[in-house]
Amino acid sequence: MDKSVDAWPFRLGAPCIAAAGLAVTLAGCSFSMPIATLASSTSSEDMTGSIPKSSLEHLLEAEDWRRAKAALATALDPQGNGSVVGWDNPESGNKGSFTPIGKPYPANERICRIFVSQIDRKGNEQSMRGTACAEKGGDWTISEVAPLKKV
Repeated sequence: MDKSVDAWPFRLGAPCIAAAGLAVTLAGCSFSMPIATLASSTSSEDMTGSIPKSSLEHLLEAEDWRRAKAALATALDPQGNGSVVGWDNPESGNKGSFTPIGKPYPANERICRIFVSQIDRKGNEQSMRGTACAEKGGDWTISEVAPLKKV
């Protein structure tokens, strides 16, 4: 009895399994998910393609945010010393600081860094923890920020 005739289904099975695996893998490439669920916390104005304002930016007036953003960039600079960088606006009376946490790390062709922010808006103090990222040579953009839980 010829064993090669009995084994033909098994020899054919490996290529079929490989082809099925390839089909499943390639089908995953076409998977899509609606962004509406991710953007549910944004207003209709934010859906125009502009970068939505961060929570920190919403807390501050335009001049306060300009000063805070400059302090954030200095604090998160990968070449910096990792110390606290403060900002203040004598006109509004608001002030704050940014403290980088840990070392910068690469993510999606950008450099990112975690930070802690202290914001004092005329006696109303808030602490937040967030992550900001920048493309090489670009501005830092806050990708996430949340209130810092007191221990």
